[in-house]
Amino acid sequence: MAPSGFDPTTLAEVGGRYAELEPDAEPGYDGQFTLFIALEPDPQQVAAHLDVPAYRYQRILLPITARLLAFAQPGLIPWTLLLINLAALFAGTRLLAGLIAGRGYAPAYALIYGLWVGVIAPVGLDLHEPLAYALVILSFVLADRRQAGPAALAISLALFAKETTLLFWLALLAAEPSRGWTRSRTWLACGGAIFMLWQGWLWVTFGSPGLGSGGDMATGFELIPYMGLWKIGAYGWRVLLLFALILIPTIVLPSLWGVIASIRTFLRQRSFHRDALALSINSLMIAFTPYSTFREPLGIVRLADGMVLGLILYSTQFHNKRALNFAYFWIAFLFLLIQ
Repeated sequence: MAPSGFDPTTLAEVGGRYAELEPDAEPGYDGQFTLFIALEPDPQQVAAHLDVPAYRYQRILLPITARLLAFAQPGLIPWTLLLINLAALFAGTRLLAGLIAGRGYAPAYALIYGLWVGVIAPVGLDLHEPLAYALVILSFVLADRRQAGPAALAISLALFAKETTLLFWLALLAAEPSRGWTRSRTWLACGGAIFMLWQGWLWVTFGSPGLGSGGDMATGFELIPYMGLWKIGAYGWRVLLLFALILIPTIVLPSLWGVIASIRTFLRQRSFHRDALALSINSLMIAFTPYSTFREPLGIVRLADGMVLGLILYSTQFHNKRALNFAYFWIAFLFLLIQ
């Protein structure tokens, strides 16, 4: 930001293709759509500046919050976007540290999440992950305290920050209810119903629901596990080898471990614990991730946020310190920030 005279607007990586509607201009990156919606929330006015309007507009929580905090002042909105994400990263990491400490582990394990590039990079790109997953962490903290209503409210708000948190909502909904948590499904169902009404409004307004596999040039979800990675071979075997060397040990194998470990826990416990469900669903998501996400390094690490958080929740709940120690190696992904 310093080379631009500390102009926070540059963080959004605005491209002329959508800002100026010039088809041959640079496309920019995803954070520009957050900025556009915050500056002009009228769906009819902003739709022309969104690559896939319903998909982008469904993530309404961050831009609307930034607009409210800036009192709708255009010059302040880029700053409030940045400040919200910074606060969300700090709060999410701090909440997770408290949860981990309450389960008898060193709070430093929260740094696996707090220094994960899929959460840190979005802070400086006006993206939605820091706020979305901070709300997920809050919901699991409240769930541990058996506060069903507040936990359901937190996870429901997360749905409006980023739709991928739906996987954690499903984990909470499908989990075996514990004492003091018997009303959880009612609260969670209400939040899910409101989110589906939101999707219906998006459909009526933009002609399609927001849920999908990505923005412009996105490919569909894969039917064969990890085919999204192998399709990178279309760029040549050297490119595939490079991606495979990086992603197999850091993304693919951990996702396989997550699915297997959680299934073994289900069989051993003979019940569905929310933390094991969170790990299994988010890990399984990686297997069917679209090729268009796998081929973009920042895209795949952002999608892996749920798996990273799920592994921390699972490992502290079921006392797998070895998995936590290995997860520290994820911090090395910070090298992506210097690309």
